Amino acid sequence: MHLWPRRSWSRSTRYVKHRVTRINATPHVIALGFAAGCFISATPFVGFHMIGAALIAWMIGGSIIASLLGTFVGNPLTYPFFWFASFKVGTVILGTAGTHSHTDFSGEFFSSSWEQIWPILKPTIVGCVPVGLVLFAIFYFATRWAVQVYQERRKQRFQLRQLQRDQAIGAQ
Repeated sequence: MHLWPRRSWSRSTRYVKHRVTRINATPHVIALGFAAGCFISATPFVGFHMIGAALIAWMIGGSIIASLLGTFVGNPLTYPFFWFASFKVGTVILGTAGTHSHTDFSGEFFSSSWEQIWPILKPTIVGCVPVGLVLFAIFYFATRWAVQVYQERRKQRFQLRQLQRDQAIGAQ
């Protein structure tokens, strides 16, 4: 599993942006898919992000390819922020903010009992929904705008090339 890009974060970000804007679909469909991938990235279920993103995109009529690319918003740099925010929001929703006792994970992680993990996992699961919805909204509008601008500029370039070809053929 690759946790760090081979070249750089900025190059990886440009690559994902390029791939998303070149998808052959409407800006709305692409934005729905990408936002679905961003939504699922807020969940603590890392191994299932791509499957979840594809299912959500399929259910809401978004681009499945864009949803898979949207999962790259969740990465080793952003997961701690998403999960911390999800935990805090979840404790507020559940009414358990400030009532947590100390959880000792000093032993082996997988030998820890469910009773130790559940007080952290439950609020994180509950809180990831509102956090994911905020991510969905932000990335939906940003992606829709970016794709729309890209597609309009691309259409103008093609029209200009066609006009130049027509003029070249007419001059002969």
